Parts: sequence; C-alpha cells; structure tokens
Amino acid sequence: MSAYIDTSALAKCYIREPRSLDVLDWADAQEGVATSPLTVVEFRCLLARRRRASQIDLPLERVALAEFDRDVHARTWRIYQDAAGLFNEARQLIDLVSEVPLRALDALHLAYARHFDAKIFATADRNQAEAARALGIPVFTFY
Repeated sequence: MSAYIDTSALAKCYIREPRSLDVLDWADAQEGVATSPLTVVEFRCLLARRRRASQIDLPLERVALAEFDRDVHARTWRIYQDAAGLFNEARQLIDLVSEVPLRALDALHLAYARHFDAKIFATADRNQAEAARALGIPVFTFY
C-alpha cells in the first residue's frame, strides 16, 4: 500500500467544503488509496451528525452515502479487513505519542496505516497529523 486516508479527509470527497478539491486531486494522483473498516462506520456517523446539526440536508446525506458505497464497491477506496492485534497496537500508539491527545478511533486508523505500511497518511485532523508525524509517517493535511 502506498497511501492511507482517514475519514476526516475522505469525507471531503463527498461533502463539498474547504480543501475538497485538494483531497480529490491528491487521491487521483495516488496509485491506490486504502482505509480501514472504521471509515465505513465513521463516515456514516459523520453524515448523520451533520444532518442532525443542519449542516447538510437529507437528500445530500443520501447522495453522499450512495456515492461512497458505490466507490467502496468499485474499490476506489481499498478497505482493509480487520487484522489481529491492531487494537493492541493502537493502545501502544497512545503511549508512543503520549503528548498528542489521540482519540481511540484515530489511534486505530494509525495502527492500520502502520500495519499495512502506509507511505503517506492523509488527514484533515490536526491531532492525527501530529501523531502520524511523530510516528514517522509522511502526512498530507487537508485542514
């Protein structure tokens, strides 16, 4: 694998917001982009949360979800399957980058990226970017 994208960056491909075009251009330039199964759940939650907050409407939520599901099925995003030990690895990462306020799911994204030898980590989350850099993973940020 060469590139890993977390949910914060991937969402910009389906909901137009600042840096959306940059993420799309970045993804198009990669030989392949992977993410974890967490993204499937996180993206669905993100859409519902934004609809409830009136940041998007129901039609946009449905379209974005359908486009994402289509892209997952077409393998635009390579969804890694669960790998044994990644929860323990994520737990260890929290200690490795103890100065960064890393959330549980962010630690799991980083564990996936490390486990599958990501050469690039794309995110729109400042803390996650800081943690990835501390772990020696090159980062593309979209905030």
